[in-house]
Amino acid sequence: MLKFGKRKTGEENAAPRKKKSAVREWGEMVIILAVFAVFVRMFMFQIPSGSMEDTLLVGDYIFVNRLLYGLQIPLTDVQLNEFRDPEFGDVIVFRYPPDPSKNYIKRVIGLPGDTLEIRARDVYINGEKADDEFTKHIRTMAFPPQYQDPHVSPRGAGNMHHFGPLVVPEGHYFVMGDNRDNSEDSRVWGLVPFKAIKGRAIFIYWSWNKQKFLPRVTRLGRPVR
Repeated sequence: MLKFGKRKTGEENAAPRKKKSAVREWGEMVIILAVFAVFVRMFMFQIPSGSMEDTLLVGDYIFVNRLLYGLQIPLTDVQLNEFRDPEFGDVIVFRYPPDPSKNYIKRVIGLPGDTLEIRARDVYINGEKADDEFTKHIRTMAFPPQYQDPHVSPRGAGNMHHFGPLVVPEGHYFVMGDNRDNSEDSRVWGLVPFKAIKGRAIFIYWSWNKQKFLPRVTRLGRPVR
């Protein structure tokens, strides 16, 4: 029999919820931030210099496909699998050979087995002039730093507009910046081993103009070609 009077609601009948302890909340926040930091470190890269202009500008933030060339165990050179090799024209992020603690970004120009030569700033691959629609020249002559290895650039005599010929060995790649006269690359410090390659640049997800202190909205989502 129903009795008149105050009835308990479902919320009153439900067991009281336990509040998370402050330690647990902080622990979960730390884990989330750590996962985010690992994701950013693995797949995001900020353009620090003008060596890739006008393809990539200082202040561009790009997404890097770390799986395209194979999955690598972090902090090691162990490659778990391999989907495809880098190709001519790929823009890649890699560990800087003279100092592996630094990451660099350049364009793949010479593949393993290629004979590469630069004549009057034009690149020739196996005797044929390479497509250079993505390149930019800002000077009539380009000179590398004094530490250029004369054995790497036998014809250069300090001039990066004349280089080689050089046969790219197996497991290595010749890379160059698109801003050819303002780029320290394989013409200066040598080849990039495959095990040093971290991934391929895919698209720009953010861009910030530090001089004007404004975002470059028109660059957002732009693919890296």
